[in-house]
Amino acid sequence: MSLTVLTSAYRLRSLCRLQRIQRHMMSSQAEPEVLLEKVGNAGVITLNRPKVLNALNMTMIRLIYPQLKKWENGDDTDIVIIKGAGGKAFCAGGDIIAVTEAGKAGGSLAGDFFRQEYILNNAIGTFKKPYIALIDGITMGGGVGLSVHGRFRVATEKTLFAMPETAIGLFPDVGGGYFLPRLQGKLGLFLALTGFRLKGRDVQRAGVATHFVESKKIPELEKELVHLKSPSNEDISNVLDSYQNQSSLDAEKPFVLDKHMSDINRLFSSSSVEGIMQNLKADGSEFAKKQAETLSRMSPTSMKMTYKQLQAGATLSLQDVLVMEYRLSQACMRGCDFYEGVRALLVDKDQNPKWNPSTLEEVSDQTVEQCFSSLGDKELTL
Repeated sequence: MSLTVLTSAYRLRSLCRLQRIQRHMMSSQAEPEVLLEKVGNAGVITLNRPKVLNALNMTMIRLIYPQLKKWENGDDTDIVIIKGAGGKAFCAGGDIIAVTEAGKAGGSLAGDFFRQEYILNNAIGTFKKPYIALIDGITMGGGVGLSVHGRFRVATEKTLFAMPETAIGLFPDVGGGYFLPRLQGKLGLFLALTGFRLKGRDVQRAGVATHFVESKKIPELEKELVHLKSPSNEDISNVLDSYQNQSSLDAEKPFVLDKHMSDINRLFSSSSVEGIMQNLKADGSEFAKKQAETLSRMSPTSMKMTYKQLQAGATLSLQDVLVMEYRLSQACMRGCDFYEGVRALLVDKDQNPKWNPSTLEEVSDQTVEQCFSSLGDKELTL
């Protein structure tokens, strides 16, 4: 059989699979994928795909955005609350398997998904009314984008936060370039490069959440919030503070990275990712060895992009960061590591990605620079 026939057959299979996925992503299920309700004086968004840990897809984005704008401009809604259904996750991330399938088949979803997602992230970041994210469960990637830019983020003992994108050949997007470099010291860069997971109260201690409330108190808290009349941010802060003060769980435990913060600040202070790796290897402590081992499994291209993304994002507005990140997302769609990372970690699950290039030294400054280049008339506009 000729190569042309084989290639055509592969493309056809990819296209058929893509069409199935797009139907799945866009379908109106018997059970809506997002519940949008008016409860008391609040607009309540419930991410409703518990079987897939409320992974964010295009249908959900297209439902949330217009409703959010309506509530922002309407007189009958004072606050917005966003939460996840099912008890396990707020939102474990974006539906990236569908995105990579689209990218392989040349489908428009590869550009559209990131564009619409970042527009929604910006709408949350600029929302004029109090926005409260109840991140009671797994909150990663796209789930972070739906919460971290809002005025209030309430973690519980069930919260599990991470930005694990360098492990799949992506970068900590959804405004990661904005909020990560604004965390204490080099913590943001550490979280971005390693994908380190924070749990429970530590999500607040790191500065990702604004409050910590025990999970069992969340229904009662929500009930109180929806009945507040024209509350100011201060009124909401007072309510959240009072619930936080009633939540003593793990209060006596120190921040999980407390004893490592001076090491993180020292070891991750370098003008390059190669420099960070050298610092970690030269240090020789158990902690440094473990981080060096973690970084050795990540996509070298992703790590270099991420380093530059956070360096630039530290002085940019959220809007400018999202424009930059859209350029990076499309660079990932043009490259090969994102597809390989998703294959190895999420599809075949062999946990053995073959990165290309395979070493940091082989990723040239020019290659990284090109990822940040303007997309011309395809730029993200906010």
